Amino acid sequence: MKKDIKEYIAEVGLVTMDQLADQLGATSSKEFVELIKLVSKMESQRQLQFDKKGRISLPKKKEKQAITIKGIFRAHKNGFGFVTVDEEEDDLFVGRNDVNHAIEGDTVEVAITKVADRLKGTAAEARVVDILDHALKTAVGLLILDEEKPKYAGYIKSKNQKIQQRIYVKKSPLVLTGTEIIKVDIEKYPSKKHDFFVATLRDVVGHQDDVGIDVLEVLESMDIVSEFPEEVLAEANRVPEAPSEKDMEGRLDLRDEITFTIDGADAKDLDDAVHIKQLKNGNLELGVHIADVSYYVMEGSALDKEALNRGTSVYVTDRVVPMLPERLSNGICSLNPNVDRLTQSAIMEIDRKGRVVKHWIGQTVIKTAFRMTYSDVNEIIAGNAEKAAQFKKIVPSIELMVKLHKTLENMRLGRGALNFDTSEAKIIVNKDGLPVDIVLRQRGLAERMIESFMLAANETVAEHFAQLELPFIYRIHEEPKSEKLQKFIDYASTFGLPIYGTASSISQEALQDLMARVEGESYADVLSMMLLRSMQQARYSEHNAGHYGLGAEFYTHFTSPIRRYPDLLVHRMVREYGQLTEEKVAHFEAEISEIAKLTSSRERRAIDAEREVEAMKKAEYMQEFVGQEFDGVVSSVVKFGVFVELPNTVEGLIHVTNLPEYYSYNERTMTLQGEKSGVVFRVGQAIKIKLTKADKMTGEIDFEYLPSEVDVVEKVAKSSRKKANRGGRDRDDKSVKNRGKSHRKSDQESHSPKKDKKKKKPFYKEVAKKGGKNGQGSRKRRRTK
Repeated sequence: MKKDIKEYIAEVGLVTMDQLADQLGATSSKEFVELIKLVSKMESQRQLQFDKKGRISLPKKKEKQAITIKGIFRAHKNGFGFVTVDEEEDDLFVGRNDVNHAIEGDTVEVAITKVADRLKGTAAEARVVDILDHALKTAVGLLILDEEKPKYAGYIKSKNQKIQQRIYVKKSPLVLTGTEIIKVDIEKYPSKKHDFFVATLRDVVGHQDDVGIDVLEVLESMDIVSEFPEEVLAEANRVPEAPSEKDMEGRLDLRDEITFTIDGADAKDLDDAVHIKQLKNGNLELGVHIADVSYYVMEGSALDKEALNRGTSVYVTDRVVPMLPERLSNGICSLNPNVDRLTQSAIMEIDRKGRVVKHWIGQTVIKTAFRMTYSDVNEIIAGNAEKAAQFKKIVPSIELMVKLHKTLENMRLGRGALNFDTSEAKIIVNKDGLPVDIVLRQRGLAERMIESFMLAANETVAEHFAQLELPFIYRIHEEPKSEKLQKFIDYASTFGLPIYGTASSISQEALQDLMARVEGESYADVLSMMLLRSMQQARYSEHNAGHYGLGAEFYTHFTSPIRRYPDLLVHRMVREYGQLTEEKVAHFEAEISEIAKLTSSRERRAIDAEREVEAMKKAEYMQEFVGQEFDGVVSSVVKFGVFVELPNTVEGLIHVTNLPEYYSYNERTMTLQGEKSGVVFRVGQAIKIKLTKADKMTGEIDFEYLPSEVDVVEKVAKSSRKKANRGGRDRDDKSVKNRGKSHRKSDQESHSPKKDKKKKKPFYKEVAKKGGKNGQGSRKRRRTK
């Protein structure tokens, strides 16, 4: 259709909407509306343009004065930004005067204004010459009535701090009172003519005093919607409540095996079960049985399209936004005890060294004997006689599972798998959605045991299809980039921890050995987090690149099709490849790449939502403690301040402007030192602080440093003092333009580049008062690796 429109206009010149509709045969009102939407989208993408009389034409070709390239713009809340052209290359820096109204996520065309200098370590600079496509299509926020612009019902201000402009909302037939949280569709974007958005009302999400509206606002702002479309629910309701005898035909019947589930006490969607038994040759047979969701979610159905669009279930503080309707996830696809359930199984024979020597993958039917919880299994393992008597039938199985888990764990450690376990928080909320406590999540042997079995199944399925050389979707975790790993090595050396090897040749075993040596130290969690940050992000791909973190040559996601679409796709391929045809191979080969990109994107969106909600709830919880003093641990030191973590994982910032004297930053040791007192702040050391601010809206928490007996004081080198006095601040002021991609993701700095032509201020006036989101990131759950 786009091609037809362009060809027609190129042939006849200026046209009206009516002429275009006649040419394309859009005669009905519905077709005409769809045509208007398409033309509007093409205009926003700069493929068409309107003149003052509303006539449509093709845009004039620009005479480009410089070589331009296309990329994705990443905004900073202080006005400047970065453009990602290639994930393998450093970002381009864009000064605040060169942004040209681009906003977070926009696809932009940029011209290079300054090339990178590898010798000096400076990054390339660019200016935005055109916005090719706007990423922001909808927005959510509290409606604020505004009499100054009577043309509009009012405006909303996005919770996204990177979007500073107001979003004015056109008047609608619905009477609005100013208490509504609304969702709007963006129609016009900021430009030279007007520095604000214009939008139309789509929906009233709720009202500002509604219970849980704060979390709902975050989710809706990211287009994470709880309600399912009517056609999806109707399709789900047509799924039977139990499998029939016909459904079980052709499946391996495992109903006589001693099979059971092990999950959290509050879990409702039980999508995996296990069985184990000793074989005559001394090996162990492990069966991992996963709900056969793909049997009920047919490819191309409304259920399937909705699941793909969601990509994953989203877990935030007090709720879950599921990928599939509860009719499926909590019903026929939940492996509840003592009922027949359709599953896909990976049955593995594992030897004494943890190697899978034989395997079978296919469709099965099972009947679980028990619905076990982690706490019950942990108590049985610990020797609780009462629990052992209650679940006598499966105690032998649990004993074999403990044995197998230790074998598998040792096998993974032997091949260099890295352990990134850090303290995780669970935020407890009351019936009104208010946080009442933050506790550390406990992860016992039962949790780690089930994770071992899921990892084994995922690896076995991935290797099976890799050996067959069929199109497949893999979960990959590529090797870290040497520059990021070098930064971690330098960081670890400040604790007196030597690492053998260089950043380009270091082995996983060396990193593993390092983390083993720091176990139990106060800085162990922080070092683990720093190592995790030096890694690349795991993602889905049609190409097998292995999983660096797990030390696995083959890896996929097979074990959670209720909550992850790639698992659902893997199940579909297991079934379809059972009767192999060239058409099936060609079909999956064409589909997998786009599905991998979309589901990786949806996963990142879910993580962002989890982080934002967690930061918001932590800040809300800490509001009642403002003014109180705490003992904390320095979790990170940056040039603009010190991040401090409390025992409950709450993290806040002591900004350099709030320190009692000038503190110089040592980039190599990543420390701040008082110019006169010699007090040093480094990661892992104890510190006393006072809580001065907890802002729920931004998720930001600020601390004040309190001098105490736990402070570390070191002699200040004269050369360092002179160096700091002479030019340290100016260098910091320039450094934002020299940072690479790793710094883009940390919204913790604010600088005024030269191009902005503003009077240069000292470093401590230029940096932002606060950076990034607090907390340690999204909480991890088992089976997500």
